[in-house]
Amino acid sequence: MAMEKLEQLHAAYQRDEVILFVGAGVSFSLGLPPWGALIDHMAKQLGIEPAAFRGYGSHLTLAEYFRLQHGSIGPLRSWMDREWHGSSISVQGSRVHELIVKGRFRIVYTTNYDRWLEAAYEHHQAPYVKIVSVADLARIRPDVTQIIKFHGDFENDASIVLDESSYFHRLDFESPLDIKLRADVLGRSVLFIGYSLTDINIRYLFFKLSRLWKASMPGVQQPRSYIFSPVRNQVQEAVLAQWGIEMIPLERDDPSQALTEFLEAVVGSG
Repeated sequence: MAMEKLEQLHAAYQRDEVILFVGAGVSFSLGLPPWGALIDHMAKQLGIEPAAFRGYGSHLTLAEYFRLQHGSIGPLRSWMDREWHGSSISVQGSRVHELIVKGRFRIVYTTNYDRWLEAAYEHHQAPYVKIVSVADLARIRPDVTQIIKFHGDFENDASIVLDESSYFHRLDFESPLDIKLRADVLGRSVLFIGYSLTDINIRYLFFKLSRLWKASMPGVQQPRSYIFSPVRNQVQEAVLAQWGIEMIPLERDDPSQALTEFLEAVVGSG
């Protein structure tokens, strides 16, 4: 069954009908600090014991508390920017990033704040346009890959979706980027890579995309979308299927290797 889904995805890719959604797992494969390091940093800045702080709420709630205490998320954003772009981190040897760049993905959405996706395009000398705000929409060209920073970018504090309030604003799904997403997904499949199956942020997006399609195209079958997973999970598979998301598992001991093999099968190994 997984092979049949992979063949369907590859066929859609060959027809240039696939939008790519890139999650944190792709960046963390480069060796970026995990989310736990961010939580511990917030705790230390607030003078709270890290283990206790982690138990006070989700990372969204904890970031909200940090913002309330500091007046903004600026100091947190600055720390993340420094830590996630350290001199020891490089995209040059990442096969996953190479496959993303060399694939025929003309529209790439990412919920990552970091610049490693853009760095990969620059390293492989592939043109792109980064879209963070409505002002960037005027820079779109049909022959250049679009990288849409759906949860914001380190270069713009106001754009970052990190604390609870900013996330709830994102749930409104009425920003210019949301409207663009609605237009982009019509008639196309979406491929999600680098996402945890339990991530409520992306699960809400799955739900909204399904509802958007049904509202925009009543009676017309929604194009299949896909999510890569390095593990098999029949519960998640059944739940996601109701929203038009097909899970394609490729079980390997190394999740990064699994993702590499998966992308090679989708876009080709050249």
